[in-house]
Amino acid sequence: MQEALLFSFEEEAQVVCGLDEAGRGPLAGPVVAAAVILGPDFPTHLLDDSKKLSEKHRLEAEIVIKEKALYWAIGIATAKEIDRINILQASLLAMQRAYEKISSKVHVDVALVDGNQRPNLDCATRAIVGGDALVPQIMAASILAKNQRDRYMVLCHRKWPHYNFAKHKGYPTSEHREACLLYGLSPIHRRSFHIEQKQNKVQKQATLF
Repeated sequence: MQEALLFSFEEEAQVVCGLDEAGRGPLAGPVVAAAVILGPDFPTHLLDDSKKLSEKHRLEAEIVIKEKALYWAIGIATAKEIDRINILQASLLAMQRAYEKISSKVHVDVALVDGNQRPNLDCATRAIVGGDALVPQIMAASILAKNQRDRYMVLCHRKWPHYNFAKHKGYPTSEHREACLLYGLSPIHRRSFHIEQKQNKVQKQATLF
């Protein structure tokens, strides 16, 4: 029923923009968002939730998206911004930045956003839980955001190879945590995440007494 309602709503709009982000969970690096507007002839069979696609498939789909989408854009919120305003607000900010790049070129009737939170946009906005598996525009945005962030982390690996960012992309693997303990934090690490972890550890220890 939710899916039927979604597509009936979408058909009423002239221009639909899909929004999604990548990088809410890592300990390091930015959160990256993408905004995408697809045309009626776009080959949507190439799309899916970026988390379900292989890297090869994502990269192949990205080429098609950038060639055939009517509009696409990337927005980023840095690790420093994440520390200052928290990861949720930074994710919404990155989506807003991606959207504004598109809305400066074309009027958008409605923005469909993956998840249950909505950025502050100048058009009708709808949050859709699981939208990256339902809505082609959001699927395309999730692919662009994921690929862009992965490339950024590979570049960071070249500057700080001892963290092995190219492998884990900043996510909290045991290898990454051990590197943080051994080398300290790099300039792209999210310090607020580490502070929260320390506070949680202290709280857990306090409950033992």
